[in-house]
Amino acid sequence: MPEIARFYGIVIKMFFKPKEHEPSHIHALYGEYMGEFNIQSMEMLQGDLPIKAQELVREWLGAHQAELQEMWESQIIRKLPPL
Repeated sequence: MPEIARFYGIVIKMFFKPKEHEPSHIHALYGEYMGEFNIQSMEMLQGDLPIKAQELVREWLGAHQAELQEMWESQIIRKLPPL
């Protein structure tokens, strides 16, 4: 799973494989915690990420939604700026 960004100890990744399951989403890793976030709604779909980390991920996600959706659709992954 390629790394897209890293900030405040949070690592953002996206699977890079054809026909990944919908909805479009990212994975946020923070120490031993994990959260899977819907790119469009910014909802945490599953995981145990602490609330403060969830807020930081949503703030970052809001700033990069269009770029992330484009990456999801094209499967061309690139680094994005941190928060």
